[in-house]
Amino acid sequence: MRLCDFQQKEVISICDCRRLGYVADLVFDECTGCIEAVIVPRGGFFCGLFGDSGEYVIPFGCIRKIGPDIILVEIPEEIGRRPK
Repeated sequence: MRLCDFQQKEVISICDCRRLGYVADLVFDECTGCIEAVIVPRGGFFCGLFGDSGEYVIPFGCIRKIGPDIILVEIPEEIGRRPK
């Protein structure tokens, strides 16, 4: 699977059934080449100008299912969010 395939999938939290957004980037382990985390930007109310901004950093182990158009993740809000 390529990065562009990940970027076309919407990320959904199974903890509270919220749409988190779309994958923007992946974090790789330099030694093994394995994916460590998925990064999903957290936009504000209007193009990131109003409201919360930052990003969700979702460890790869928290991904429960990768489907044809969505990625289901199980991650609590407080550990998934990294401030901008």
